[in-house]
Amino acid sequence: MLPKGLIVSCQALPDEPLHSSFIMSKMALAAYQAGAKGIRANSKEDIIAIKKEVDIPVIGIVKRDYEGSNVFITATSQEVDELIESGCEVIALDATKQTRPKESLEALVDYIRTQAPDVEIMADISNLEEAVQADKLGFDYIGTTLRGYTEYTKGHILYENDFQFLKDVMNLVEAKVVAEGNVITPEMLKRVTDLGVHCTVVGGAITRPLEITKRFIKEIEG
Repeated sequence: MLPKGLIVSCQALPDEPLHSSFIMSKMALAAYQAGAKGIRANSKEDIIAIKKEVDIPVIGIVKRDYEGSNVFITATSQEVDELIESGCEVIALDATKQTRPKESLEALVDYIRTQAPDVEIMADISNLEEAVQADKLGFDYIGTTLRGYTEYTKGHILYENDFQFLKDVMNLVEAKVVAEGNVITPEMLKRVTDLGVHCTVVGGAITRPLEITKRFIKEIEG
């Protein structure tokens, strides 16, 4: 369901200035008018608001913390149920090897396939082992979303060595590969597109003015 091209992530957590389903829906509309082929969004409420504004596929997630687990992206069937109700076309979930709060990754995949057979599934992975495992479980898309965000990949950046990690993932899996994480310039988007990814998710460089402003300030203040 995800066309090739740019997917724009429109997210704002409760502690961020732009946290609002209305604001996220307008952010998605701006991305759509600029030519984005899809949206990635967090929470049932935001997705419902976004889908009233744009008619392009939405990758849905629900971020929620669970005690005793570092998995927070669509971690359990509760979040899956919320996303099914939102009407998103694709459900993305943490597909890392980290300890999960409840169901196993395989059980969650089976649950989605049973409860929403028309919805596609995206695996957010951080290393090659996880990419291979996600491919075996039958994910429709494998994204590099969590590269550098797990304890065992801290310090690793997606674009290092000319996106070598991304190249390795594409060589190892049959599923469509989504470049996500630290793609922060138009030139990077062009490079990963040329490498052959199915599509690319860009968030912070487009939709997080707080972080964008910090980068500018850092250049002049150090």
